[in-house]
Amino acid sequence: MLFSEYDINHTQRVGHFIYNNFTLRIIIQGFFMIKKILIANRGEIAVRLIRACAEMNITSVAVYAEADHNALHVKKADEAFCLGPDPVGGYLNAHRLVNIALASGCDAIHPGYGFLSENPLFAQICERRRIKFIGPSSDVIKKLGNKTQARKTMLAAGIPITPGSTDNLSSINEAIKIAEKIGYPVMLKATSGGGGRGIRLCNNKSELKNNYPRVISEATKAFGSADVFMEKCIVNPKHIEVQILADEHGNVIHLYERDCSIQRRHQKLIEIAPSPQLNDKQRNTIGNLAVKAAKAAGYTNAGTVEFLMDVDDQFYFMEVNTRLQVEHTITEQITGIDIVQEQFRIASGHPLRFKQEDVQIRGYAMEFRINAEDPKNDFLPSYGRITRYFAPGGPGVRTDAAIYTGYIIPPYYDSMCAKLIVWALQWDEVLQRSKRALRDMQVYGIKTTIPYQYAILKSEDFINAEFNTSFVEQHPELINYSVKCSQRHLALAFAAAIAAHQGM
Repeated sequence: MLFSEYDINHTQRVGHFIYNNFTLRIIIQGFFMIKKILIANRGEIAVRLIRACAEMNITSVAVYAEADHNALHVKKADEAFCLGPDPVGGYLNAHRLVNIALASGCDAIHPGYGFLSENPLFAQICERRRIKFIGPSSDVIKKLGNKTQARKTMLAAGIPITPGSTDNLSSINEAIKIAEKIGYPVMLKATSGGGGRGIRLCNNKSELKNNYPRVISEATKAFGSADVFMEKCIVNPKHIEVQILADEHGNVIHLYERDCSIQRRHQKLIEIAPSPQLNDKQRNTIGNLAVKAAKAAGYTNAGTVEFLMDVDDQFYFMEVNTRLQVEHTITEQITGIDIVQEQFRIASGHPLRFKQEDVQIRGYAMEFRINAEDPKNDFLPSYGRITRYFAPGGPGVRTDAAIYTGYIIPPYYDSMCAKLIVWALQWDEVLQRSKRALRDMQVYGIKTTIPYQYAILKSEDFINAEFNTSFVEQHPELINYSVKCSQRHLALAFAAAIAAHQGM
């Protein structure tokens, strides 16, 4: 509670004391703060949240499956509770997570991203059991998680959306009829989808017929819902998203945009803030649209409004991510605002500390999602022991990671094992610093996306800030990068081979 109530018989207002016919409310602004948070996640985002807790003198509580018993977030948290042998199921058990939070004396739960972060039932359970869910309300999550309902909300608010089906598709015949009306290509999408899953491009009637049952199957397996909808495919768009913050007092601001166009199969590889492809007028337009969208949805806490920008520089609403984004880091770098700490303050009932005019952009930042994958082998996951890990450093370089030398990357989770974030004042400077940081970052024992991302930085189109979501497909030559084996790496390999031979 942010106030105490006492019955009185008169009406008067003096300073922070508000009197009415029945109640004296002592409004205590700036003194109440969440004291203990359960982090319902794992990996680098759990470590990120734990660090934010430490800086605000908030006790952090970690949870972990047995497969994660040596994970970094378990070591760094103030307290940690095991979820049992199921490597995934424990992180998805909403009732058990809330039980642990209450039993350990937590005031709040932060869901991170992935797992239950956009599950309205999880937020609803928290609300019902009176533990603060650090994010928007369950009603808002449900409304925006349903893509067709979100499109209707934005359309009513005057936010431009792509042409498509008004409601979920009822049959393949309806899908064909709508596709012929709006024109091919079209996108079939899971209504409850996210993370790039449950999406199929259809260039003609034949592909639409083939993909329709596939998307329904994917949607059912991934999200537990067979609902799908259709929208016009914007060919070779730029993917631009806007970070917003909204308090529980009606205040909403944006923290400018991020360019997420460098992606493969709808999975982002590199993100940039601000977008080097927008001018100031476009930047203000998309920022204002995002604030308008958040207000229309009744949004609170941190979130991201995603847009597509076509070849005619028109913006179209895509979706709202009702959680902290993986790439929130680069927005923090260019604005100086710690988004996670602001989440804690908002969840504690505090009004925003910033007005829109207080938010200024300084420089450029890029985030590289370091995935345990082999780009040369169709990005096949590369799990196993990290034999050596050297984190990059120096001016303008930040690493958010959950790996260390000797850590074994388990095969049960997302392949992202670290995030490299680089900042510099100018575009050409952030390019050079990023290349240096990627060279500095050494991960041995597994394959990673580092050499592929380094190859992207050397592409003329990327250097000239001329790219869209088809960049990866349009530059297949980038996969032909060469990997030089360092003398240190060779020495380690020889030593390992000799040791193995002697032990035979």
